[in-house]
Amino acid sequence: MTEHVDTQLKALDRLVGTWKVTGDAEGTVTYRWMEGGHFLIQDVDLAQDGGRVKGTEFIGRKRPFGAERPSEDVHSWYFDSQGATLAYVYEIVDDTLTIWAHQRDSGAYYRGTFNAEGTSVTGAWVYPGAAATTRT
Repeated sequence: MTEHVDTQLKALDRLVGTWKVTGDAEGTVTYRWMEGGHFLIQDVDLAQDGGRVKGTEFIGRKRPFGAERPSEDVHSWYFDSQGATLAYVYEIVDDTLTIWAHQRDSGAYYRGTFNAEGTSVTGAWVYPGAAATTRT
């Protein structure tokens, strides 16, 4: 039996490692695969709005108990030291990373582009009715 390769989830492999974050928030984020390769884990350590935020995000497909197939989109669940619980949808197409708040095609999203070496991503968060916020 041949194992199915989830190309959409595997595309997130580009994020594995530690990244320096600059802009409105500063610090580091580290991505690593959970054993089994079904979930990418992000550890967040940022200074933002005069405080420090630490958090963990689990990124993968939804597959509720009893479901035969996982979700179409790659979802994430974020929990932080300030009590926030946030949900996102991730996608990487070519050199573009898009992270939608809550669901695909929501009005709030991050869109960034990887440089040619794949060592940095430059982009911004876009919020309905607000100016873009840069995060690299």
